[in-house]
Amino acid sequence: MRPLLLMLILLLPATTLAAPKANLWPYWQQASATSQVRVDHSRWQRLLDKYLVAAPQQTLFRYGQVSASDNYELDRYLRDLAKLDPRQLNRREQFAYWVNLYNAQTVKLILDNYPVSSITKLGGLFSFGPWDEQVLTITGQPLTLNDIEHRILRPIWKDPRIHYAVNCASLGCPDLLSKAFTANNSERLLEQAATRFINSRKGVAVSSSSTTLSSIYDWYGSDFGDKAALTKHINHYRDGAPISLGKIKYEYNWSLNDAK
Repeated sequence: MRPLLLMLILLLPATTLAAPKANLWPYWQQASATSQVRVDHSRWQRLLDKYLVAAPQQTLFRYGQVSASDNYELDRYLRDLAKLDPRQLNRREQFAYWVNLYNAQTVKLILDNYPVSSITKLGGLFSFGPWDEQVLTITGQPLTLNDIEHRILRPIWKDPRIHYAVNCASLGCPDLLSKAFTANNSERLLEQAATRFINSRKGVAVSSSSTTLSSIYDWYGSDFGDKAALTKHINHYRDGAPISLGKIKYEYNWSLNDAK
């Protein structure tokens, strides 16, 4: 590749990069409706309790303060999840399994490379972030973060609120929640996450001349529907008077969600 062309590719802003489409990986579609297995997410919860900082407009993570022993506990939690076969879980347990796995693995990637200014700095030379890097092996299947989000969560559950549940360790991302997902609390947490994001300026910011939306609504527009469907979705969760989406701008902040 010519050096000039390479430089132009590396300088492309994030908003020009095509987001992955939902593309089902059939191997993971199986579930056991009668399964009573409960996955233990207590190690992940203890880490959230200790290092997550929740502020009115932004949740941050104390990456620089995570002790060696707690980093080990996170690694142990991920190894324990990887030993399971999620296809043997019921759907509600599966959902919590995949969301927690995604979020915990993202935190582990940051810790393994800390200090770093943005998750987009990780990955290979020609990569925008680590999302296509193999980070896990489950039932012998190599998995990337993109596999979890776009080949498992999105196509199986077909719920746009998934975008509020998975966290990419960035200030522009919907907040990492203070509670680990479980089979019993997932619906409540999804509603909470949608409400929090849409009522934050990084989600929806209205001015007299235009509405600035998170780039999530641009990248994954097919999940939220046309403008009318998106407007209905936003107004369902938005506090105050309903809005109409006229002139729209999109923004996203890839800086690390770091509590220094």
